[in-house]
Amino acid sequence: MPPVEDALIVAGGLGTRMFPASAMLPKEALPLVDVPLMTHLMQEAVHAGVKRIHIIARPGKDLSAWVSGRAEMATLRPDVHAHHLDPGKDVEVFVHEQVEQLGTGDAIACALHAVQGPFLVLLGDNLLMTAHHGTDVLAPSTASRDLVEVFEQTGRPVAGLMRVSPEEAPSFGMVRMQEGLIVEVVEKPPLGTAPSDLALCGRYLWTEDAPRLLEAYDVETHGELQSIRVQEHWMEHGGMRGVVHEGAVWYDAGRPLPWLKAQIDHALRREDIGDELRTWLSNRIE
Repeated sequence: MPPVEDALIVAGGLGTRMFPASAMLPKEALPLVDVPLMTHLMQEAVHAGVKRIHIIARPGKDLSAWVSGRAEMATLRPDVHAHHLDPGKDVEVFVHEQVEQLGTGDAIACALHAVQGPFLVLLGDNLLMTAHHGTDVLAPSTASRDLVEVFEQTGRPVAGLMRVSPEEAPSFGMVRMQEGLIVEVVEKPPLGTAPSDLALCGRYLWTEDAPRLLEAYDVETHGELQSIRVQEHWMEHGGMRGVVHEGAVWYDAGRPLPWLKAQIDHALRREDIGDELRTWLSNRIE
């Protein structure tokens, strides 16, 4: 089985729903309390065992801090784990430009010239948290590692899944599963028509035939559904596995209210600030 040595973080969007904040700085720089979104994503990818991280961004988006790191600032806050200031410390980090916003498949294609073999894909506005600690602890999400482990067992492409309520289902790509295989994807089904409670959650492992399939299901013909067409091909030819991240919490950084809820939920779960915040919230609500 070829090793998974590359991870693609798709961060090419304009983030208009997070204006004005995302008009002033990359949405991926927004902090979850005090750790930037991009830092969490990179730490998750490194924990999965990759050697190279490819950030796919629109032209002009400044993500240089995550390429070079800020290790020189570690002496200013020795209580902060050094990897939070240099999340790409143990890997090579590259930035690729997606000139036009033509969907996830097109974004992936922008980096494939530098990718070797199977690779992870992390959508840049989705966090799957499996641990909640302060900045003195390094506890990356295991979500991408879970996908790698399934690939190592099966050799098949994999998608991460999270359970959502019936009311949430119309906002996501919803899937039907049989014996660990994804057999159907329904994009944003009308209320009450989803094939299950399992939603695609922005974590994928694509196999080394991806470049050929992206050419076969080209963006000119399939538009933003290009990546779904590739996944449907895998479903029909050998199968695509699904991994349900039962122990994770899913945070959405794409809209203000879900991101505000994420801040509160994560902070309440943190042992360093959770108790104080809970007391303050109780008093404030009263």
